[in-house]
Amino acid sequence: MTQRQNKTQIINQRMIVLEMLLTETVYSHMIVYDVLNKYNYLPQQEKSFIKRLYEGTLERQIELDYVLDQYSKVKTNKMKKVIRAIMRISVYQILYMDAVPDAAACNEAVKLAQKKGFSSLKGFVNGVLRSIVRNKNNLSYDSLSVKYSMSDWIVNLWTEQLGASKTETILAGLLEEHLVTIRFREIPNQTKITKEMAVNAVRKTLTTQSGTMEQHGYVPFVYKVSGTDDLTKLPYYQDGAFVVQDISSILAVMALGIEEYVKQMDIQDSKKTVHVLDLCAAPGGKSMFVADILEQCNVNYTILSRDISAEKTCRMLENFERCGLHHMTIETADALEEDEQLVGTADIVIADVPCSGLGVIGKKRDIKYKITPEMIEEITILQKQILAVAVRYLKPGGRLLFSTCTINQNENEKHFVWLRDALKLIPLSLDKVLPACLHTETTRNGYLQLLPGVHDADGFFISVFCKPEV
Repeated sequence: MTQRQNKTQIINQRMIVLEMLLTETVYSHMIVYDVLNKYNYLPQQEKSFIKRLYEGTLERQIELDYVLDQYSKVKTNKMKKVIRAIMRISVYQILYMDAVPDAAACNEAVKLAQKKGFSSLKGFVNGVLRSIVRNKNNLSYDSLSVKYSMSDWIVNLWTEQLGASKTETILAGLLEEHLVTIRFREIPNQTKITKEMAVNAVRKTLTTQSGTMEQHGYVPFVYKVSGTDDLTKLPYYQDGAFVVQDISSILAVMALGIEEYVKQMDIQDSKKTVHVLDLCAAPGGKSMFVADILEQCNVNYTILSRDISAEKTCRMLENFERCGLHHMTIETADALEEDEQLVGTADIVIADVPCSGLGVIGKKRDIKYKITPEMIEEITILQKQILAVAVRYLKPGGRLLFSTCTINQNENEKHFVWLRDALKLIPLSLDKVLPACLHTETTRNGYLQLLPGVHDADGFFISVFCKPEV
């Protein structure tokens, strides 16, 4: 028996998920990343089981607790932390994992309780779970909060701002599967590897792994990928043939209309240089896409990508180097602190400001349990301060991208109005640069709010402004 086979046999997948759920000091998407790396030697099916059980249990936590409270004399908020986590894991399997027999979910829960030193509670664990199995087809929920496992105050916020019908559409959309998206690119100075070659090679590899690669409906060079937890092992990744980037982030860069700006400023065939400043750049996808566009425009350019996190800037550097992007500078800097040397120098400023993250709950499932209304109030103040600094960097005629990954008019539309009315920036129509299927009255007026369930994207706010000529 090989060492790899031996490791695979002794791994208890449910125990791994239990330990993941008991880790509360790290964001859930980072926990998944670290665990799948640690157990990368496991077969894809087992890694997929771990990922789904962990993410599903976390995502459905409010619903799972509600169901448990219907059949347990000891309510979930009174249960021991370990037992509560075991019960949640088990109820999720019973309700949402058809491939797992109900008896197995119950039996494995009892074993977990014993292994964690709670043998005296195995009868309680088994009894409650067996009751839920008997009644699982008769469950009913009394609120959208329980049905979609969303905090009451977030449901109320969206209902007040968007209406009940659209709110339920968003809630349902957040619970749908969210596939990874990758953007294929023309590789600078690499004529041997074409975009078509890379697309075909990645698709072929995924097919052999029972994975899929589907072209996104909004952008032809973006694909949705499933069936792999390690994109770095796909063909041509190390050559920079593609980057992992959300479609919402890609649309945000497209909204800038960079090609149009280059022509408008008469930059081609001249000694002029396009200066780009990305203030909150991590993980760097927008900066890289801007660079790729400017490369195709065949102009001189500089891109300064900043982030407050030194750890994140190091990761950005790795990606930039892998993709052969050498006209880019990375700095660790606080976007709140104005850099006097940059005032009035930037053709393009990207301000993807910190936000509540309500639009990416479908991928970062613990956000909805950690964010509070009080935190959002503080965030909106921070956003306004960063935007005030960002505008100072623009040269006359320059363009500002203001974006967030949230769904909240206080963080989005209110700042849009403030930039337009108080700071006198000119909103630019997005209809010429975004796919026709996304055109609405708001895109004509300069902004787009992407909504899960409504759009094939995360919840994301995109707006573009021009600084008036003096």
